[in-house]
Amino acid sequence: MSEFIGNQKAIHIFENLSPYFQGLGDPIRQQIISLLIDRETMNVSQIAEHIPMSRPTVSHHLKILRQAGLIKVQKKGTEMFYSLEFNEVIALMKQLVHFVEVECQY
Repeated sequence: MSEFIGNQKAIHIFENLSPYFQGLGDPIRQQIISLLIDRETMNVSQIAEHIPMSRPTVSHHLKILRQAGLIKVQKKGTEMFYSLEFNEVIALMKQLVHFVEVECQY
């Protein structure tokens, strides 16, 4: 019975993490996240300078990252500035790591 509860908890954690994993599943989006780790906030033009893709393509990837809940956007004047929004995903990852540490000890 406790195995079933543990499995259900793992499934629940993975279901909650799924959008984040999907958002991070592309190398271009991983590069964008890496840039934002280094620079904290950037607009699409600044990001496009570092990514070998067109500005519309970069915007598309930013939209996916926003939908996944990995970045947030703030409008300053006419520009949109992007920054990381990792609080929830970090909390979920910690739950997953804790679950694995507790449940998967041999």
